[in-house]
Amino acid sequence: NEARRQERAGELPYYALLLTALHTGMRRGELLAIRWCDVDLDLATISVSRSLQYLKDGTLVIREPKTPKARRSIAMTPTLVVELRDHKATQQAARLFVEMPMSNDDLAFSHVDGTPIHPDGLTKAFSKIARRVGLSLRLHDLRHSHATLMLKSGIHPKIVSERLGHATVAFTLDTYSHVVPGLQEAAALAFDKSLKESAPTNVVEQPI
Repeated sequence: NEARRQERAGELPYYALLLTALHTGMRRGELLAIRWCDVDLDLATISVSRSLQYLKDGTLVIREPKTPKARRSIAMTPTLVVELRDHKATQQAARLFVEMPMSNDDLAFSHVDGTPIHPDGLTKAFSKIARRVGLSLRLHDLRHSHATLMLKSGIHPKIVSERLGHATVAFTLDTYSHVVPGLQEAAALAFDKSLKESAPTNVVEQPI
């Protein structure tokens, strides 16, 4: 909400970008390398195949994913699809205003003239937004929040691992081991409930 407020006030225009980070769990470099041709608003998917990085000398580099699992397709939430439609329309209008029509190969998240957003600049902007609402958060915490909320919602760890682009499910479980105890308890309760519901109601219980 604070990110939306600041964007509407003409301060930090990163609401759609931060919402995408939270709803997909994508890494910072992956988010900044997404082009509109990677976003399918009809099928509600984002294809991740690149990562944007700035080298120490200030050179912009777009690289291939480090591992095969990092190259992936992420299903979008309905909320994110709606917001990205609005973001794309706003971006197109802004580009026409500066007489630089947008193409399908342009970055989904960029400055008005289409140039890439500096990763460090995005990190600092997010920290500023978080501080204004009394939170001490890193940009990367949006990725952690995405994974934690999905696991707590009962989503299978393999699916969460695929969304995050982790090399293995084991790595996902190790990283989010703090969530596992709660998942164990939930699984035990779900099993107990399922067993009771599937038991015949007309059978007299016998001692085991």
